[in-house]
Amino acid sequence: MRNVRTWSLFVLDVLLVGVATSFALILRDNFEISPERLRVFAPYLAATLASAVIVLTAAGTSRAIWRFSSLSDYIVLVAASFFITLIAVCGTFLVQRLDGLPRALPVLQWLLTSVALVGVRVAARLRHGRHQRQRQSERPAALNAEPVETVLVVGITSATDFYLRTAAAYGAERLRIAGILDTRKEQVGRFLHQHPVLGAPHEIDGILRRLEIHGIVVSRIIVTMPLQHLSPRDREALFTAEANTNITLEFIVERLGFESASRTAASLSLVEQVSSTKTAEHAARPYFRAKRIVDRTLAALVIVVCSPLYAIVALAVAIDVGWPLLFWQQRPGCGGRPFRVYKFRTMRAAHDRAGRRIDDDDRVSATGRFLRRTRLDELPQLYNIAVGEMSFIGPRPLLPIDQIPEFATRLLVPPGLTGWAQVAGGKRVSARDKAALDIWYVHNASLLTDLRIVWRTIPMLTFGERLDERAIDEAWKHLEGRSRAH
Repeated sequence: MRNVRTWSLFVLDVLLVGVATSFALILRDNFEISPERLRVFAPYLAATLASAVIVLTAAGTSRAIWRFSSLSDYIVLVAASFFITLIAVCGTFLVQRLDGLPRALPVLQWLLTSVALVGVRVAARLRHGRHQRQRQSERPAALNAEPVETVLVVGITSATDFYLRTAAAYGAERLRIAGILDTRKEQVGRFLHQHPVLGAPHEIDGILRRLEIHGIVVSRIIVTMPLQHLSPRDREALFTAEANTNITLEFIVERLGFESASRTAASLSLVEQVSSTKTAEHAARPYFRAKRIVDRTLAALVIVVCSPLYAIVALAVAIDVGWPLLFWQQRPGCGGRPFRVYKFRTMRAAHDRAGRRIDDDDRVSATGRFLRRTRLDELPQLYNIAVGEMSFIGPRPLLPIDQIPEFATRLLVPPGLTGWAQVAGGKRVSARDKAALDIWYVHNASLLTDLRIVWRTIPMLTFGERLDERAIDEAWKHLEGRSRAH
């Protein structure tokens, strides 16, 4: 049933793209459509629908729950609409050079497609909210109702949004939000979910007195931000309020198990280990800033130029491997921040129809072997580069379990499609040698170094990986030299 619903939503999205594209033409022609115009428009519409199938599948838009859609979902949909339009324009240009099509059509198409895809989700969310409010208003009041608890919320974060929505949905009868405190002065006087921002955390004493004048007695303070993000002044004020009153202080992020209010240096996350590394200045060099701009621009251009290749590979994967077309893994990126790295699928399902586990070697299809050998399975990573999560040249992103903490320096720069460790041996190099090579790259990255890596990547793809003992020795000498210097 779940798969049927997902497919239904996917088909609806594709239909919305087709309707929005058709309406864009009608709007551009002032509602005057001729048979000749429709004949010219038909290939463009077909290209749009084909690109919609590819882009919406890659973006996974049909898997989101519409009634709980958020701003991040809407941004993905706007970006997907852009790529659908871009691929349709490029594909039609290659076939008929857009002859007879108005130049304003792609712009109108992108705008209307974005409005259609986002609009149905906003409508579903508003409808759900209206039903929730109606159910609450129709619910009879209990004669022996529990006492109403009054809460102050500290922080404006995504956790705040989650807490306020949950409180409105499930605690409306026994919970009242007195207001919100935030560390930023510019937020004071504004509203979040109709709850006012009353002041800063260090002003808690005065805020509590003002609320008491109005007959509002706070019994609990919910902190929705990590303790270390509060200033010492804010922390002292909150802890003092808890000690001198009957107010309970709770850290919602800690209660959910995502953070500890009293962390030690031994429990630092990978992100913090990287940010505290003494060599962090290397990642801030002008070369890396310029490189990121070039990477994102070039990746967008390559995606456009290679859109027919994307379609061919996607079709081959769909026929030989099956759905879904893409495989992803979460890996630590620049600064240790996790991101999803994408590839075309090269392996079939892990179990057969009888539920028996299939050996991994038997799961790799002929198409999959070809894609792996030619690295075409990594084409979707151009998206990672275009959005700034990866680079063309850099350390390859590892699985979290394979990332050795003592070599966290390699995470100071964005991971790459290819890198110094790949051209120096790739899979033939041990994990520690790869880390040393990647750290050597972090300290020695330059235009000349990147050009050397590109030049050596070509024979690697053609003849396979070859071990470069000299590069490995040089990397370890460099690493040992820096250790002695520090």
